Amino acid sequence: MPNYNLIVFAGHLTRDPQLSYTPTQTAVVDFGIAANRTWTGQDGLNREGVCFVDARAFGKTAETINKFFRKGKPILVQGSLTFDQWTGPDGAKRSKHRITVERFVFLPDGQRQSNAAPAGENYKNALPGTVSGPPRNGPLLDDEIPF
Repeated sequence: MPNYNLIVFAGHLTRDPQLSYTPTQTAVVDFGIAANRTWTGQDGLNREGVCFVDARAFGKTAETINKFFRKGKPILVQGSLTFDQWTGPDGAKRSKHRITVERFVFLPDGQRQSNAAPAGENYKNALPGTVSGPPRNGPLLDDEIPF
């Protein structure tokens, strides 16, 4: 049976990135992302929900995220889900899923400054292998699919 572990997640940072280094001096950054969701319930009323996910990036990607992102900034990440398990201080076993970020994209945040690049310009050469072009509301064309 084939295995496939890929997640693409877009949202806003819930806290400032926290940069640290491994003993071998590899950069590691931890941050949280929240994505809003709206839907219509069976009763016809609009509903809203939020999905909170922790994320971790390594190396140059970690350093770039730490440099350019702060709480509230939008981001799109691509990576894999990792399952973390540990024992808490109270002795209880704990676990959670985390996104291990392989790629990311800068997203426009709607707070454009007068000297900022026009919409879409910040996507050009964002990072090798990342999705290019601004987000849009239509179907993606075959040459726009990032994988």
